[in-house]
Amino acid sequence: MADQTIKKRIAIFGSTGSIGTQALEVIRANANLFEAEILTAQTNDELLIAQALEFKPNAVVIGDETKYLKLKEALSSTDIKVFAGESALEEVADFDTYDMMLAGIVGFAGLKPTLKAVDKGKAVGLANKETLVVAGDIVMQNAIEKRAPIIPVDSEHSAIFQCLVGESKNPIEKIILTASGGPFFGKKPNFLVNVKRDHALQHPNWTMGAKISIDSATLMNKGLEMIEAKWLFNLRPNQIEVVIHPQSIIHSMVQFEDGSIKAQMGLPDMKLPIQYAMAFPGRTKNDFPRLNFRKYPVLNFEEPDVKTFRNLALAIEALNKAGNMPCILNAANEIAVWAFLRNRIGFLDITAMVEKTMQQVTFIENPTLQEYFETDGEARNFAASLINL
Repeated sequence: MADQTIKKRIAIFGSTGSIGTQALEVIRANANLFEAEILTAQTNDELLIAQALEFKPNAVVIGDETKYLKLKEALSSTDIKVFAGESALEEVADFDTYDMMLAGIVGFAGLKPTLKAVDKGKAVGLANKETLVVAGDIVMQNAIEKRAPIIPVDSEHSAIFQCLVGESKNPIEKIILTASGGPFFGKKPNFLVNVKRDHALQHPNWTMGAKISIDSATLMNKGLEMIEAKWLFNLRPNQIEVVIHPQSIIHSMVQFEDGSIKAQMGLPDMKLPIQYAMAFPGRTKNDFPRLNFRKYPVLNFEEPDVKTFRNLALAIEALNKAGNMPCILNAANEIAVWAFLRNRIGFLDITAMVEKTMQQVTFIENPTLQEYFETDGEARNFAASLINL
C-alpha cells in the first residue's frame, strides 16, 4: 500500500478554464493530498501567472507563443520552467514528474497531450470528451496496452464510473445519461431561430465554459457524451440512452442484466467529480454543499426532442456509423460553435453546418491516427467554408 503522506502530483492541462480553476480549488483545499506539478493555458497569461505564483508548479506552458516573454519575466524570480507553443504541451505531457494528468483542454486540442500521457502509462482524469469522440478506439487501445487508468471527470461519465465500482464481473445492460435539457428545454425551432449568444450561454444548473455551454444548449454535448461513453465503458450504441432530467440531481444511471438500476446523485457541482477522479480509488472529505431531498420533492424525466434539437440526432448517427464520422461531427461542431459565439451564424445554423460537413467529408471506416488528424483538418476547412465570410 502506497504511503498516504506522499502527495499526488497533478498536471492540469487547461488550468485557466472552468475545469482547471475548480481543480486548483480542490488542490488548495487538500494541500496535504495533492500538488500542482504542471499548469497549462492557451491565452490567459494573467491567470496562469497568478496560479503559478500561488501553486509553484514544476513547469507551465502557454499555448500562445506571443505571451511567452511576459510569462517568463513574471516568473523569473521562481525556478518554474516556462514553455510556449502547441508542441510544448506534448513535451511536458512526456515528463515523468507527475502522477496524473487532468485533461481539461477544450476540444480537439486536448487529444495530442492526452495521448502522450497515456503512452507514458500515466493516470488521466479525462474532462476533455472530444479526445474520445475523435479517436476513442486508439486512445482506449493505448490505455489498455500501457495500463494507463482513464478516470472520467465529466459528471455523467463519473457517475457511471462510480456506479460500476465493484461491478466488474456484472455485465451492463444499458447506461442512461441524464441531460438537463439546457436553457431551451421545451422550445421549438420558431423560438430557437432568434436565439442569441448571451441567451445560449445561460445554463440553468451548471457553471461551464462557453463551448460546453453552447453544446449543452444544442444538445450536442449529450451526443458527444454518448460517443465518449461507448469507448469509456466498451458499449454498443444500443446500450446508451439519453433522458432529460431538468433538476440535474441524478448525474447518470447504469442498468444491469437483472434490471436493477444504480444512480449516482448529488448537487450539480463539478468539483465533486474532479475531486473523485483525483483521489481515486479513495473518497476525500470536503465541505461542499450537501443535497437536501426535501428541496427536491420532484425529479422529472422526459424523452429528448431530437426533432427540434437535431444535433443529438446527428451525434447518434455518427455514433452508429463509427469510423471517422464522430471526428467529422466534432470538427464541424467546433467551427460552428466558434462562429456562433462570434455572432457569425445563427443558433440553428450550427446544426446545418454539422450536417452538411458530415455529408461532404470523406468517410473512413478504420482510420489511423494520422487519418483522424487529416479528417479533423478537412472537416474544419469545409465547415469554415460554409460561414458567410
